[in-house]
Amino acid sequence: MGLGNQRLAINGVFHATDPRDPVARSIEALGRQALAELPAPLAALPRDEVPLHAFDMVGLPALRALFEPEIVPRQARRQTVPATPDAPALDRLADELAAAGRGLIMVMGKGGVGKTTIAAALAVGLVQRGHSVHLSTTDPAAHLAVTVAGELPDLQVDRIDPKEETQRYIDKVMASRSSDLDAQGQALLREDLRSPCTEEVAVFHAFSRIVSEGRSAFVVLDTASTGHSLLLMDAAGAYHRQIMREFPTGTAGRVVTPLMRLQDPAYTRILIVTLPEVTPVSQAAALQEDLRRARIEPYAWVINKSIGAAGTHDALLAARLDGERRQMERVAAHLATRIYVVPWLTEPPIGLAELSKLTASAPG
Repeated sequence: MGLGNQRLAINGVFHATDPRDPVARSIEALGRQALAELPAPLAALPRDEVPLHAFDMVGLPALRALFEPEIVPRQARRQTVPATPDAPALDRLADELAAAGRGLIMVMGKGGVGKTTIAAALAVGLVQRGHSVHLSTTDPAAHLAVTVAGELPDLQVDRIDPKEETQRYIDKVMASRSSDLDAQGQALLREDLRSPCTEEVAVFHAFSRIVSEGRSAFVVLDTASTGHSLLLMDAAGAYHRQIMREFPTGTAGRVVTPLMRLQDPAYTRILIVTLPEVTPVSQAAALQEDLRRARIEPYAWVINKSIGAAGTHDALLAARLDGERRQMERVAAHLATRIYVVPWLTEPPIGLAELSKLTASAPG
């Protein structure tokens, strides 16, 4: 587009104030790795780095404080670490989900909150509790196979690939309808199927197929970011309304649409994943309201990457814990009936061994 006057602003750059703290070391190392692996076009840009502060970037005082040189306020250095509200860990959630014996588990939330990790860990936990599990994703950016990084009996891992599903849908339509058409009619039908709507329909068909598998086994679905997931919900609602219009009065009770399965709390359990920060919690709250308008009630919230649950003595991280505690109290008091907390992990939860630690039953 000819817009060449660009700078790269990197926000929230963390430098440990206590290099002996394993949580602080791991967070700093993750940031260094991300900066070292910047794509070449970004790495070539002039760069500004904004350090991580002890407060959330909400409100005028916080924005003004961005220009203050001191990262950790003096009073924060003398504070004791605020207590983190008690909440069960992911192993308890896996126990509760396993008790149902089968069904659909949908993991939802904004991009970057850890949905793929939570979905993979729960799938592994359900297999370890004796169940067969189909773990899939609707997110083109998700790397389920990389996260799982191994094979486990009774665990099927795949993804809904829009291109593959679109081609499968086109082949199915052509096979069922082209025999009644001449060459020109077939060409017109194929032209119609090149519409962008075809991909939406094909992905919805694949989504519906996976949803129905929850009748006989566990399906854990790692969804795409919120906007894409809500489009699927809208498609499910439109399909439901169409089916209800077409069936005669009195026979609709024998029809079960994907939306009806999503609305059934005995069949579907929606898990909302968020981070214990102002903006992610607000985004998760908005997602929950969108679901409720579709008469879909989330089962639980998972608060991921909790510094308080991990434990830290780093002065800057300890100063941030007061904001984390407030967000967890906000979720508990006003947003969720069930909350599960996953601590910040110093080792990335990649591979079956690390994932299984997240849902391993606690001793006793």
